[in-house]
Amino acid sequence: MGEMKALNVGPSGIEVAYERFGDPQAPPVLLVQGLAAQMINWHEDFCAELVARGMQVIRFDNRDVGRSSHFPDAPPPDLPAVLAGDLSSASYNLSDMAADAVGLLDALGLDSAHIVGLSMGGAIAQTIAIERPGRIRSLTSMLSTTGDMSVGQATPETLSALFAGPPAEGRQQVIDQRVRAARVVGSPGFEFDEAAARDRAGLGYDRGYDPAAIARTAVASVASGDRTALLRGLDVPALVIHGADDPMCDVSGARATAAAIPGAELVIIDGLGHDLPRALWSEITSRIATLVQRVESVTVND
Repeated sequence: MGEMKALNVGPSGIEVAYERFGDPQAPPVLLVQGLAAQMINWHEDFCAELVARGMQVIRFDNRDVGRSSHFPDAPPPDLPAVLAGDLSSASYNLSDMAADAVGLLDALGLDSAHIVGLSMGGAIAQTIAIERPGRIRSLTSMLSTTGDMSVGQATPETLSALFAGPPAEGRQQVIDQRVRAARVVGSPGFEFDEAAARDRAGLGYDRGYDPAAIARTAVASVASGDRTALLRGLDVPALVIHGADDPMCDVSGARATAAAIPGAELVIIDGLGHDLPRALWSEITSRIATLVQRVESVTVND
């Protein structure tokens, strides 16, 4: 597979760590991860399935995650204040994170790409489509929502399970906490692969664990507001994929996203939670590939 590299990108000039797989002449697919999730959460085998379906794949660490630039000197994030409307503790927002992703395309010499975002990555992908429409060939928004706080919310039980109790300290506690969290938000219709979850959590810890950054990114997401009205103005081929049993981002978020984006295709998968079980990789990569190929064939024929 690819070799991890880093480039200084975007208006902020931050360093972004990335990997690129497949034929550089194939249609480019940029994979955008969610809150506190590193690029390794796009499993190498998932990327390989996309490559096998005729795409080149780029995965990267968002700012404040993994081996991309972190912001340790930023002001302390205050999520309750942001929820109350005071955005002064937000160090950056989803527009900045979208600009990072577009900056990576610039640095790689790509004028545009098919953009696939998961969870908060879906919100970043939507923001690219809204703010940089010329840079996105197709939009796939997975396990995500519109920013409207009346849809796509986590269940209270999920939030309690994820955030109650003392913070984890040290590598083993952090890994154990991440595995518990993965189980809580995981897919009830598919077997939970604890070994794989533990492996990814360990890799993530070793690549860069920064709990303050997680809070900064959460504040950035909430501070960016409701995109619904702006999504209605999009003119981009779009696919919305969601789990019927997602406890972290209720399926109402996907329904609202698909309803807002003109012509969007909505796919709801029974038994899917807030993760990507290996058993679904073939179906999901096939749906992404179908969208990419449809767009590329139109482009070629124009």
